[in-house]
Amino acid sequence: MSAKLVQGNEAVVYGAFNAGLKFFAGYPITPSTEIAEMCSRDLPKVGGAFIQMEDEISSIAACIGASLAGFRSMSATSGPGFSLMQENIGYAIMAEVPIVIVDVQRMGPSTGIATAPSQSDYMQVRWGTHGDHPMVSFAPFSVEECFTEAIRAFYWSEKISSVVVLLLDEVVAHMREGIDIDNVENILEVPDRGPFSEEKEGFRPYKVDRDKGAKLPPLGTGYRFNVTGLVHDEMGFPVEDPEKTGDLIRRLHNKIDAVEDEMASYDERYTEDADVIVISYGSVARSSLRAVRELRKNNVKVGFFRPITVWPFPSKRVRELSKKVKNIVVAEMSMGQMVHEVERSVGDSCQITLLQGIKGELITPDAIHNTVSEVISK
Repeated sequence: MSAKLVQGNEAVVYGAFNAGLKFFAGYPITPSTEIAEMCSRDLPKVGGAFIQMEDEISSIAACIGASLAGFRSMSATSGPGFSLMQENIGYAIMAEVPIVIVDVQRMGPSTGIATAPSQSDYMQVRWGTHGDHPMVSFAPFSVEECFTEAIRAFYWSEKISSVVVLLLDEVVAHMREGIDIDNVENILEVPDRGPFSEEKEGFRPYKVDRDKGAKLPPLGTGYRFNVTGLVHDEMGFPVEDPEKTGDLIRRLHNKIDAVEDEMASYDERYTEDADVIVISYGSVARSSLRAVRELRKNNVKVGFFRPITVWPFPSKRVRELSKKVKNIVVAEMSMGQMVHEVERSVGDSCQITLLQGIKGELITPDAIHNTVSEVISK
């Protein structure tokens, strides 16, 4: 494929195909619909299957079934559909079934404005399901990153045997940029499942190290085990044993904690001499970077920090940066969600200012420029 003008949603599909996507189930919803449309047209051409389900609840259930059968599976939705998926997301996390979900954020609550950008699903990604478990989510801010982060989502989903959310917003999903997919560097090779014990009798898929994910052989390959959303033993059968319960819940956390540093990804610029740092993600980070560059032309010591791995949040690095600056400006298209993670990470190391975007419009570079200037002048 030579260089061409590609939309963010299209780049997600190209990345998913590169990662070995073989099954997509979904229900059309703006602003993610192009992902389903492209999969319906092109996934069968690469030996995969597409199915449009009656709603998002059944869509994620179908993905769980396909993944258990050994097929790399994905669904795509927006905030309202992501809300409907929550119970089955929890099921997949407890059963340790690898799935990638693309959430293209739009204005809410409820149906909100179907084509207006927002970043108000940030906390839903982390805390939308009930129970005590971690989450993993990556947020691209360019078309090329839509491609590479889709691959990374599949890589980590298989690596940790869990759900990974690719978190876009409407602006990133619908903008177009030139990209030569064949020549994108640093492409991860998504690992195959296994190897599995050749001894199929008595095989225990959940008998793994205390910081590893389960190893689920594809159903129908001769291994006998149970799949449930209940607390379960090493064979997957339900138990009500306090020690086994504690061990399982701890392991669901440990397997993320063990790779958090390896999984962490962020874009940091101009922080060496900064008095103020602007933190944002997704499309807002594009505005932030423009504003930071303009401010630095005027000799304002301002830096830029963009989480790419938004869950787990890169607290360690944000904490380190906060000890070197006077102020942090958090710009996000919500009343303020990611800012809570910044505050938790920073403590009382420096002042934090929130720039809210709640009008269904992208936060402009001028708005960020003015906010930083006001902070500095105080």
